[in-house]
Amino acid sequence: MNGKPLIEQVLPTAAIAGGEIQIRGKGFCSDGCQRPQVKFGGLEASLLVSSDHYLVTRVPEGAVSCDMVVGNGKASSNSVPVEIAVAIADNMHPVANPAIDKAGNIFVTFSGSRGQKVPVCVYKIDANYNVKPFLSDLMNPTGLAFDRDNFLYISSRLGGTIYRAAPNSTMTVYTEGMGIATGIAFDEQGNLYVGDRSGTVFKIAPDRQIFVFATLEPSIAAYHLAFGPEGYLYVTGPTTSSYDCIYRISRAGDVEKFYRGLGRPQGMAFDVEGNLYVAASQGGRKGIFQITPQKQCELVVAGAGLVGLAFTSGPAAILVSNQTVYHLNWDVKGKPLIE
Repeated sequence: MNGKPLIEQVLPTAAIAGGEIQIRGKGFCSDGCQRPQVKFGGLEASLLVSSDHYLVTRVPEGAVSCDMVVGNGKASSNSVPVEIAVAIADNMHPVANPAIDKAGNIFVTFSGSRGQKVPVCVYKIDANYNVKPFLSDLMNPTGLAFDRDNFLYISSRLGGTIYRAAPNSTMTVYTEGMGIATGIAFDEQGNLYVGDRSGTVFKIAPDRQIFVFATLEPSIAAYHLAFGPEGYLYVTGPTTSSYDCIYRISRAGDVEKFYRGLGRPQGMAFDVEGNLYVAASQGGRKGIFQITPQKQCELVVAGAGLVGLAFTSGPAAILVSNQTVYHLNWDVKGKPLIE
């Protein structure tokens, strides 16, 4: 190789700033002593682990989608393209998935601490990334979901109330008494499911009749809900364990453990191939994990603090942390909750 380093594998190849990426290959240390350099475009990244065959690097602030290379002091490696998410809104407070309407507008919450009244509780981000207030008179908004008619539903974990907002921001109470209402999702028949983090998943029919759909273990934070392409409801409810479950609930309300082994799993989304994506941690690695229908799990977007995601109509995803909204160019065909 004439002293030229070789990158053989990069995991994952997508990240937000601060995300940790693993690099495997050869010749990263030309003399066995000199510390290698990892560059994202023209930006040098910090190294967390360094050896001749294996590196762990942190994506630097300001990095954009680019080619990544490793230098060993004498030569540079082959380049590997990496996708870096772009921050499109800051100073937010999402605690679950964002929601995207039929026109491609993005909706995110400023949830606040329990009982905190904030000036704007739900924001709308248009296609040009202009951030505008959408709702103000609601405390502790948590879950967001659109119905077929493009009405936005919002859960409030403060009073267990579900609100319904029209596109013009007119808001009404849809139903009450949902416990500590957190995650929400619609099925194909228009039934709304609400996760009460104290242990109940409610089913609300279109005529607003309420049923107890399933009972699970309580969560310390929230339930997050998403429907898979086969019609099962998937639920995460993080606990104090680093080995939490993703539950799968049949149409009849039968509960099974779909996958176990993630730390603090939160927001979820599916692609058209039936792969599940979830914000979580595993083995010290943090970000968005892909779980295949065969239950194979892999980190696909690196980044700490992510709490949810939603796929756009194009090859992209909207990611949210506890304060930032990101746009990530991503070659995954997203499956919206309502088609």
